[in-house]
Amino acid sequence: MGVAVGRGRAGVSVVFFGSSEFAIRPLEAIADEISLVVTQPPRPAGRGRRLTRTPVHDRAEQLGLPVEAPARCRDEAFVARVRGLEPLALIVASYGQILPKALLDAAPRGGINLHASLLPKYRGAAPIQRAILNGERTTGVTLMQMDEGCDTGPVIASVETEIGDDETAGELEARLSSLAAELLVGQWASLRDGTYVSIPQDDSLATTAPKMRREDGALRFDEPADLAYRRFRAATPKPGCHLPVGDGYVLVVSARPAGAASLQPGAFVGFEGDAMVVAFAEGTSLAVGSVLPPGKKEMPGRAFVAGRRWRPGERLT
Repeated sequence: MGVAVGRGRAGVSVVFFGSSEFAIRPLEAIADEISLVVTQPPRPAGRGRRLTRTPVHDRAEQLGLPVEAPARCRDEAFVARVRGLEPLALIVASYGQILPKALLDAAPRGGINLHASLLPKYRGAAPIQRAILNGERTTGVTLMQMDEGCDTGPVIASVETEIGDDETAGELEARLSSLAAELLVGQWASLRDGTYVSIPQDDSLATTAPKMRREDGALRFDEPADLAYRRFRAATPKPGCHLPVGDGYVLVVSARPAGAASLQPGAFVGFEGDAMVVAFAEGTSLAVGSVLPPGKKEMPGRAFVAGRRWRPGERLT
């Protein structure tokens, strides 16, 4: 079922559950305490739909840590495998599956989760993207004691940070990953000794952050450009931001707010440097710096327009 492992290299046995980029810095921060890394199985990704391992899988192997990627972490054989390691705690960061009670009970400290929001706001799979899409000015990282729910357990500690006006989800995720590592290290002694204090969440303040769908990143001309720009930032790099063109879409690689536009929403306005400017609702516009058409290479907005021979006022669809 995997490589036989025992205590972590620092003498403490911790099982680390994580998958996305958010989990990378916490993984690195406590690598010497980890006896096993658990991540999601490889999934098809990219244009070629090739099976791709998670960022955590790759980084864990680089660190010389044993890795397992069970399809279901609730399988009895896997739970028994973790229990046999006698871990002090299960450290979880953006893993992608809800840990069952049998797994949480396998460690004296149970499951300790790092979540990329200020709980109880944005419980769920996509807290970073949803915070940007909703126009939040601040977000953060919460360290919490896990229960059987989805991000519902009591809070141990949290750290808050501002969201940059132009920050994409990918950029914010990298920054929150570093904050998560600092938070985890700062609380490590209390987690190890069992002296930490946790406070129940106020469920009346809870909001959810469902997984981003492709349509969440699709730009809509009947929305103002500030919302379009938030869609771009929230959907970059995943699931990707798409601009309607003709009967299809092109992937938006870069974009920025532009000035007022008197043309109908969905019309080509002109250029700002190499960016093509597109009209949106309420007299607003968005400058699309570069795009990736299906089956082609990335190109500047100006080059894309040249291939279409659009004139100002012509609609993209």
